[in-house]
Amino acid sequence: MDFIKDKIPSIGAFLAIAGILSSVLSFIGYNLRLLLWIDMWGPVVGWVIRIALIVVGGALFFFGKKLVASE
Repeated sequence: MDFIKDKIPSIGAFLAIAGILSSVLSFIGYNLRLLLWIDMWGPVVGWVIRIALIVVGGALFFFGKKLVASE
């Protein structure tokens, strides 16, 4: 179980960075290959998913850091 606790901040950072990169790249007409599927439901849903990635990733990163530090 400790292995999973140690990986939560890394996963959160990856999600947040992927969401930010996807947001920036979408302005110039590109997207990350991993996230090509998010625009299949339209631009509004795509932006909701991007924002959710950033928020959830940031929350996992910061709360995961606190979880690891509290041990």
